[in-house]
Amino acid sequence: MSSDAPLLVITGPTASGKTARAVDCARAFGGEIISADSRQLYRGMDLGTGKDLEEYGRVPYHLIDVRPAGCSDYTLYEYLTDASAAIDDVGDRGRLPILCGGTGMYVEAVLNDLRLPRVPRDEQLRAELAPLSLDELTARLASMKRLHNTTDTDTPARAIRAIEIATYYAAHPDEAELTRPHPRTGAVVVGVDIPRDVRRARITDRLQRRLDAGMVAEVEGLLASGVPAENLLRYGLEYKYLTEYVLGRTTRDEMVSGLETAIHQFAKRQMTWFRGMERRGHRITWLPYDMEPAAFVEAVAALLPPRP
Repeated sequence: MSSDAPLLVITGPTASGKTARAVDCARAFGGEIISADSRQLYRGMDLGTGKDLEEYGRVPYHLIDVRPAGCSDYTLYEYLTDASAAIDDVGDRGRLPILCGGTGMYVEAVLNDLRLPRVPRDEQLRAELAPLSLDELTARLASMKRLHNTTDTDTPARAIRAIEIATYYAAHPDEAELTRPHPRTGAVVVGVDIPRDVRRARITDRLQRRLDAGMVAEVEGLLASGVPAENLLRYGLEYKYLTEYVLGRTTRDEMVSGLETAIHQFAKRQMTWFRGMERRGHRITWLPYDMEPAAFVEAVAALLPPRP
């Protein structure tokens, strides 16, 4: 599909209600939703990732529950490959692709229509990097490229892979050219705007509801099924704090308090990313979180180009 093909993006911080908005738009415009959430990819990780699948009703969705829980090797390359295939498939069937999610890196990569080459493992380089600390790896990566986010340096394994990729691109400039942005001209990006104090209150309320619904039991079940604790910890947020609690490393009060704070901080980082996207040339039309559904859909309709 060409870069000028229609694509609607509904994004915003956690707890802004973007999924419900995307579903309303899908029903109104004959669309299908492609997830842009880095954790909803995993099966069995439902409450902790806020899938809220009941909201979709009969609206088709893609890139949710496509990998087993505990999988830690789903890369941006794979996401872009899968998202591009889903967007093309939906559009080719005459439906409107609606990208929905709050993982800014995924959203921006799709909007830039990045085509990442598959970078092979470099065992010699990995052996050289293995003894280095995370701080040393981060410093080395920073010497090779500008670090726009902390995703590449969350863990030593991620940092080593990022260095491996940067090293490969330096040796293969023709393939590196594919990683440069080629923005989609047919994309309309809508952000769900929610005041900070309302967002914080909704995060607190949603966390309690998910705990009441069995989020601790979900993590206990994942561990009992054989998912390694270190893999769950790596997902961060709910799975980090709940796993530590289930393992007896923290009290329930400490878990709830720490997790709530972490989610607030995560929402703040999301907004920082979206503001960065705007500085990098992506136009985001922000619509109030509390608009009536019909008014929200009407506002989005006014932004979309006429469809044949």
